[in-house]
Amino acid sequence: MLAMKHRHLIASKFTSSMCVDDVICRGRWADWVELELAAEKDASVRDSIRQVCLPHIGDPYSQRYLFWYKNVEAGF
Repeated sequence: MLAMKHRHLIASKFTSSMCVDDVICRGRWADWVELELAAEKDASVRDSIRQVCLPHIGDPYSQRYLFWYKNVEAGF
């Protein structure tokens, strides 16, 4: 279960791209740890992270997205 409940997300897993985006953009350390653990176990979560981060990787001010994209590409 997600610890973070931003933007009134109903998803209980990281299956929604909106949920992944919200955790990356607004999450705290504990939320990031939870996302990382989910990504290590589930390829669909890694795909969601990749999909959410890809449009942001060229923006030097979107360092959170670049961090997550590089971690997914490196295989955590």
